[in-house]
Amino acid sequence: MEEIIQESVSYSTIRRLPLYMPLLKAALDAGEQSISSAKMAETLGLDTVLVRKDLASIGITGQARLGFPVRELIEGIERFLGWDNISDAFVIGAGNLGRALAGYAGFEAHGLKIVGLFDNDPTKFGKFIAGKPVMELSKFPHLVHRMHIQIAILTVPGIDAQAVADVAVEAGIRALWNFTPAKITVPENIIVERVDLAASLAVLSSRLVSTARAAEYRQQKNL
Repeated sequence: MEEIIQESVSYSTIRRLPLYMPLLKAALDAGEQSISSAKMAETLGLDTVLVRKDLASIGITGQARLGFPVRELIEGIERFLGWDNISDAFVIGAGNLGRALAGYAGFEAHGLKIVGLFDNDPTKFGKFIAGKPVMELSKFPHLVHRMHIQIAILTVPGIDAQAVADVAVEAGIRALWNFTPAKITVPENIIVERVDLAASLAVLSSRLVSTARAAEYRQQKNL
């Protein structure tokens, strides 16, 4: 039943679900037992109907005049997203981005624990980043099998992304979090989530330019 619900939930809903967590945890810390969809919608700048649909899609419904049970919501979202079951992961690429991700403590609150990094640079072997060892890439397949790792985070140069992805898939990795600028090709049964930093920066820059132009236009109009 849970697998059917997982497959029927839209990608947009999955991306919104983490937004509810800080609000819900703050409500729980304040001693609130329930929370209305209207309050969540207003705080997060969402439509009330959309909030109700998001929560209903993972099997949680509220009650008239009572709202949604806060603790049940938190547990339901964490269970749906897998945050209640920490998954170990390897980072491939011990450069600046790889080191930054390995040192980010917030991942464990979301069910992800980075336990090691891999690289082809011999000068990095044996070093530790945020308590995690940096190892040579040749050891990756053996450790994936031995430690039952299912997630790999790719932070290598784009030119190396496909080759590294092939190594990861061959080793038994089932999910790739791709931080490289390259689009990789993998078998259909492999999950890939690509973080396109360049595209995100382009959106940020264009919005900044648009805001500046609008401000300039308003200023000229008032002259």
